[in-house]
Amino acid sequence: MSDVKMLGLRELKKRETRQEISDQATRLFIERGFEVTTIAEIAEAARVAKKTVTNYFARKEDLAFDHHEEFVATLAGIVAGRQPGESALAALERVFLEAAERQDPMLGFTRGGFAEMIVRSPTLVARLRELMEQREEALARVLAAETGDEGAVPRAVAAQLAVPYRILLQQIMELTLEGVDNARIAEIVAASGREVFALMEPSFGSYAVR
Repeated sequence: MSDVKMLGLRELKKRETRQEISDQATRLFIERGFEVTTIAEIAEAARVAKKTVTNYFARKEDLAFDHHEEFVATLAGIVAGRQPGESALAALERVFLEAAERQDPMLGFTRGGFAEMIVRSPTLVARLRELMEQREEALARVLAAETGDEGAVPRAVAAQLAVPYRILLQQIMELTLEGVDNARIAEIVAASGREVFALMEPSFGSYAVR
């Protein structure tokens, strides 16, 4: 077997192990609660050593938010990849509506008690807030680079442009906890999104147009 193939199999095994650890952790968090579930219990459920868990996940919270890096990069990536002639605001609205239609987990759509798991845990609520702040900071950096403005304006604009995603994530979670199905939630938040983004258009519709 070639070295390249061996490396590929090794990487696949690592990804599978990481996913299994995350899946077992999430299951236990939902069943028992985040705070009371231990790393040792997660390791036992995933049939790995405790050190293996901590090697893959530096923080216990990351076991619940295992795609946190992708989440943090979301808004910055949308703006960086916006279409010619499209403003930052227009790109964020377009992608939001597309994500709502497909019920994207990055937008806040969850299943199987995940939303309840988060709101029951002060630690996870704090971590989610921290991740949203990091997402806003990443967006500000992209806006600064795109506009050539190293002052306060890109940070101020980023704070405003991130608001719909933050507020509508909260709405998605609230509706989920109320027992509304994801298809109906998608309709509701799409309507909310259009309204919110329309209100922002006069202020930010011409900012950072590619």
